[in-house]
Amino acid sequence: MHREPIPHPRRVRQRLTGVVAPAVVGSIALSLSAQPAVAAEPQQRDTPFGHDARALRPAAPTAVQPASRPDEHVVGLGDTVSRIAAQHGLRTADLLAWNGLDWSAVIRPGDVIRLSGSSAPSTTAAAPGGTGRSHTVAAGETPWSIAHAAGVGVDELLGANGLAGDAVIFPGQTLTVPGSGPATPAADVAAVPAAAPIAAGSHTVGAGDTLSAIAAQHGLGLDAVLAANALDRSSIIYPGQSLVIPGAAAAPAAVVTPALDLGLDAEQIANARLIIQVGRDRGVPDRGIAIALATAMVESWIRNLDWGDRDSLGLFQQRPSTGWGTPDQVRDPVRSTATFFGGAGDPNGADTRGLLDIPGWESLPFTDAAQAVQVSAHPERYGQWEQQAYLWLAALG
Repeated sequence: MHREPIPHPRRVRQRLTGVVAPAVVGSIALSLSAQPAVAAEPQQRDTPFGHDARALRPAAPTAVQPASRPDEHVVGLGDTVSRIAAQHGLRTADLLAWNGLDWSAVIRPGDVIRLSGSSAPSTTAAAPGGTGRSHTVAAGETPWSIAHAAGVGVDELLGANGLAGDAVIFPGQTLTVPGSGPATPAADVAAVPAAAPIAAGSHTVGAGDTLSAIAAQHGLGLDAVLAANALDRSSIIYPGQSLVIPGAAAAPAAVVTPALDLGLDAEQIANARLIIQVGRDRGVPDRGIAIALATAMVESWIRNLDWGDRDSLGLFQQRPSTGWGTPDQVRDPVRSTATFFGGAGDPNGADTRGLLDIPGWESLPFTDAAQAVQVSAHPERYGQWEQQAYLWLAALG
């Protein structure tokens, strides 16, 4: 809608991992990603949810082999390499080395992570042209959702189709889903002599925590905490995030699988459910509802704001001065969502153009479809929430 992004509201304080308001780290905050692709490529962004986690050189790995630890860990939603390491009393650097990963590597739900350096990795990559079945992409599907439904790793699916991690798939496209045919085992990681075990603990970031304060609390230097978590001094940490504390005594607690973390608070969840319900009532396909969810996150953090850039208001930051309705109508979440979708029965009639009014919107790239409605100064931001939007839709809709 031809405007600059609105500043982060100071009165809003979020508390969940990955999509929450950052806890200040000195003069610069520290962060980890919350996308379903857990360790995303680093990039600088000026949104309130951005991060800039730069790669660090891993230290020489050390093996820790408690008898109760399993040999493997299946990556779940919200898992990171450092969180998995802390959960099993390991160093992040060891886990990376045992799995042939570096600090910028991406792990996804369904991937299998080795928890020791004594056996061959169990993760396999499907050989191109191997045995498998075909799958025709439907509207709203992603590589992650297809792989999850088929019970295979995302990397296996991408590899079987010659796709990169950031590949875009389209409805009607045919993908090969790797089956039980011959697979090429991943290369074994060279054995490294084990040094003296170093136990690791964890610290859950609280509101107002900084890395320097956390390091001092555990009697450690700031650089040690940064290195253990693949962070640097320009990263961001968030309340609720789990940090590895190197050299601390690990608590002898049972392994607990993290609960599904949507990265939303109660207000955002209520508004997301409302957007989904309005979409369902109007017969909008899942892809259209996901576009609405991602748009609301970019525009208002899925909050029914009573302020914004110029006269922008509400979930979608619609402007009364450009015909979207009166201020009260724009702040009516049901009506504003209906006008975002548009189509038959649009409360604004032909005065505004909603998603369903865009010719061929179903085949447009995710970002382009949202931008066709919003006309934003920063259209690239909508696509950054695509995967998370489908996760919210699956969990709440």
